[in-house]
Amino acid sequence: MNRLTTHFLVPVALCMSVSSQAQEAVWDTFHGQLNAQKYSPLTQINVSNVDQLELAWEYHTGDVSDGSGDLPATVWSATPVYANDTLYIGTPFYRIIALDPATGDEKWTFNSHSVLEALTQPALKNRGVAYWEADDPVNGEACQKIVYLGTMDARLFAVDADTGSLCEDFANNGVLDVNQWNNTNDRWPLSLLQPPTVTGDHLILGWAGKDWASAEAPPGTVFSLNARTGELQWTLNFIPEEMRQRTGTANVWTAMSVDEELGLVYLPVSSPSPNFWGGNRTEDIPLATSTTAVDIETGEVVWSRQWVHHDLWDYDPTSAPTLMDITVDGESIPALMQATKMGFLFVVNRETGEDVWPIEERPVPAGNVEGEVYAETQPFPTKPEPLLDQASKPKIWWAADVLGFGECSRLFDSLSYEGMYSPPTTEGEGVLAYPASAGGVQWGGVAFDPVSQTAIVNTSHITQYLKLWPRDEYERVAGDSGNEEGFYPQEGTPFGMSLHNAVNWLGMPCWEPPYGELVSIDMHTGDVNWRRPIGVSQRFGFYMPESMGSPTIGGPAVTAGGLIFIGASMDAKVRAYSLESGEELWSDLVQAPVVANPAVYEHDGKQYVAFIAGGNTIIKDQVGDQIAVYALP
Repeated sequence: MNRLTTHFLVPVALCMSVSSQAQEAVWDTFHGQLNAQKYSPLTQINVSNVDQLELAWEYHTGDVSDGSGDLPATVWSATPVYANDTLYIGTPFYRIIALDPATGDEKWTFNSHSVLEALTQPALKNRGVAYWEADDPVNGEACQKIVYLGTMDARLFAVDADTGSLCEDFANNGVLDVNQWNNTNDRWPLSLLQPPTVTGDHLILGWAGKDWASAEAPPGTVFSLNARTGELQWTLNFIPEEMRQRTGTANVWTAMSVDEELGLVYLPVSSPSPNFWGGNRTEDIPLATSTTAVDIETGEVVWSRQWVHHDLWDYDPTSAPTLMDITVDGESIPALMQATKMGFLFVVNRETGEDVWPIEERPVPAGNVEGEVYAETQPFPTKPEPLLDQASKPKIWWAADVLGFGECSRLFDSLSYEGMYSPPTTEGEGVLAYPASAGGVQWGGVAFDPVSQTAIVNTSHITQYLKLWPRDEYERVAGDSGNEEGFYPQEGTPFGMSLHNAVNWLGMPCWEPPYGELVSIDMHTGDVNWRRPIGVSQRFGFYMPESMGSPTIGGPAVTAGGLIFIGASMDAKVRAYSLESGEELWSDLVQAPVVANPAVYEHDGKQYVAFIAGGNTIIKDQVGDQIAVYALP
């Protein structure tokens, strides 16, 4: 058996389904549609008139904190959900707001009254809500349409989509305590930051944990619940039973995608704990750092592809794989594209998990940390080409080096680097981490235009440096931890760790720009159509040249009007680009960086584009509570 692929003999109907899903003008999930294409067939707003786009309405939730007061900072990366002639929003204070899609007027609000503490995350965090409705809603009967909201303290709320009242027949009077199933290494609650994936009468539910804190952690699980009652249907565990007491995570904290005709849900499974040392988990964990296809009805694994063997870099896939029907060498293929932090785009047949273009096992370097084992090879896709240049050590940006009086040169000279998959080390200043855990493709994922068969993805070029500290030394040197940066204990291991951005004393990146790019890929061939810097970097109020681009968090949406809509950049602008050429056609300034995917919807015959400007301290200390919705005059 190919080491890369784990096949399970569960029969799957061979059919093509994703193109038909993509043509519907719906935006009722986190990624627009269950196939995660983030595609709208609407054409009212198009390349000829997008420059006339103007703010139709805005709404401020009031649920925002910069962390300077009694509350932790907020990180708001929710996608607005358009369903039931309503725009539904989840907030980082764990409220649901139902708005009129044309005016922004409130229809109703729901407050979960959840504890506003950063229990598992460095901030209050929310990625929105999920929506379900019965196949044949009964008029006058409550909760025929339901909105679901998860909280950091592991509760799932089910609310009537028309009234905002709790659904009494769901779990315990409308509230499900997911932490009741947290029965191994219960070190923190199973935080519900990502809304569940709704397919049929199933809620497929993952959870988020506390990164980099401990070797022993709750082991990764996904739950299928009955959408009406909250009753548990099945559970899938990703770590072998005999290993669960001494490791953990390998969970699904981000969105999932679904092919309902195949009856499969596709799970982007994260890395096991601890993230940067694996001496406690030297045996194979085949489902970790993988894309795993699961039977919706039974929870059985149909196939799985592991993208990193014995992950020591926190290279977990961060977004739902995008499902797409593509034609390659005259053959129609039901495909799946998984984007990664490494800047790889793995493309496989979504029915079988087999390569579309060859994925090769190539040798990678080994380290010498006591108690560690190292994978001899890692998978490398041959097409599409990597989004990041992984062939050599990142080049030093001359301006940062000059203004830092050679600080960047000294730092880079002090760090080991053996190319992609350079192993963590205890020696010197550590190892250059490139691609970095905070870089590559984040939870926005890949958008896809099914007509031209074009994939669109934004990526960050981030360089960090990583060091393992022997336990006694770590206790002496450990400093503060931040959002994806700083010192972390990795309790229960011989080593704590530190991870820092490679910047000079002024905070300028030591590596050459661009810092973020938008990339178009022809999925007939796997070749790049075009790539361009995206956004503008900002520091101390100064804007850098557009050619330098910006780190990005949040993803794109594409439309049949020939447009790409995206926020994602440091400069807190939202933009429209030409799908064909990558030319910027329109932009506007919003309250904070849009670290969420936009929503594209039509209401009463008019097309709208909605952005949530919430911010994320990974890219900038700027937060917001704005929903900005655009339309033509």
